[in-house]
Amino acid sequence: MLDVKDLRKYFPITKGLFRRTVGYVKAVERVSFQVRKGETLGVVGESGCGKTTMGLSIMHLIQPTEGSIRLNVDGNWQDVNTQTIRRLRDKMQIVFQDPYSSLDPRMRIRDIVAEPLQAHGMKNRRERYERVEALLEAVGLGAHHMNRFPHEFSGGQRQRIGIARALALNPSLVVCDEPVSALDVSVQAQVLNLLDDLQEQFGLTYLFIAHDLSVVQHISDRVAVMYLGRIVEMGDVDSLFVTPKHPYTEALLSAIPDPDPDIVREKIVLQGDVPNPANPPAGCHFHPRCRYAQERCRTEIPDLKDINGQGHLVACHYAKELDLTGISRAETA
Repeated sequence: MLDVKDLRKYFPITKGLFRRTVGYVKAVERVSFQVRKGETLGVVGESGCGKTTMGLSIMHLIQPTEGSIRLNVDGNWQDVNTQTIRRLRDKMQIVFQDPYSSLDPRMRIRDIVAEPLQAHGMKNRRERYERVEALLEAVGLGAHHMNRFPHEFSGGQRQRIGIARALALNPSLVVCDEPVSALDVSVQAQVLNLLDDLQEQFGLTYLFIAHDLSVVQHISDRVAVMYLGRIVEMGDVDSLFVTPKHPYTEALLSAIPDPDPDIVREKIVLQGDVPNPANPPAGCHFHPRCRYAQERCRTEIPDLKDINGQGHLVACHYAKELDLTGISRAETA
């Protein structure tokens, strides 16, 4: 469904009276991946790793610096760029992170959800509002909510409205940018189950961005782990959680709390701070915080390679030699 190759997004650093460019923040650096039709690819990483910037670049809500983005439209690959994005917008939509700031407080819900329909040529008001009513019912709301304003809804209800707006044009791909991180835990489960149901009902493909590995484990088929603008590991959810191959993934998994008091896992505390993306370290970007780092890691950037021939990709020089700790299969069940 989606093919991304060598995606980069640099933000210029300017200085002085004439705003001269003196450097770049490398928010996304050489990211490549594919998303299969009907699957959910989860993207995880700590704050500042570039996962949201990557999602916005794919949607062309911010202009990528370099790279190729292609979308499969009815069996034909279409390049996603500034010339084609308007035509392809109905095929790819986004659910934003904050349900409070992503809805216009001066618009009624019927107009918020109907706006993309009107923008893409549905002129008949009755048809638009009939479509809005059906969408609201699909996300667990009803026709009696159509005339209300966003401030009359809870956070979970607002996110349902955001999901309805994203589905208005019958997209094939939906980028979910941390859609549950601003919600209470009980509401998170409801929204995740809703996304699962909608995926089955409408045949959707998700690029699901999050920082909570428990959420990603619940909803994803495959997972990509990002660190400092790069993907460092990617594979199906079971193999990545049970047998991680990158030290950063191991550290992330060790931080997942377990409700069973009899299960004791070593918590790996990464030393130091996340490096500055405007001046990343030489070699492997993770080596200053990696307890397995060797001299080669300090000078040579590892490529993202399939280490087992089954699609488990890792960017680590010693992925095959390291015996890392993940989560047991009993815990992932």
